[in-house]
Amino acid sequence: MQTITKKQLSDRVADRMAQKRVLVKQIVQTFLDEVIDELTRGNRLEFRDFGVFETKRRKSRTAQNPRTLERVSVPIKWTVKFKVGRLMKAKVQAAIDAQAAADGPSSSNLRLAADAQPGPGPTTVN
Repeated sequence: MQTITKKQLSDRVADRMAQKRVLVKQIVQTFLDEVIDELTRGNRLEFRDFGVFETKRRKSRTAQNPRTLERVSVPIKWTVKFKVGRLMKAKVQAAIDAQAAADGPSSSNLRLAADAQPGPGPTTVN
């Protein structure tokens, strides 16, 4: 898996649409800025078949510092939640399934399958 940057994505769109890269970069940045602005206003953004962005409020709580075991008060926090749309979910799952079928069983999957199978317990030597 690799990371695709905003520049790489903008370049792909520019090539596909036969537009100047600078123009597409501005359009993509303007779109992202508008998404952020709407979320800061508390609005829910719904893109059919893609997904839904919305802000959620996390309640304040008391947590514990794992190093010192000291109790710490965590204040109310707002976070952005994204729920995947049906079409995106289906396409991503199909791509993952196709890749898994092409690769065959991976060594990590084999190891997990072997761990899940019952077998003889630990052997002791006398």
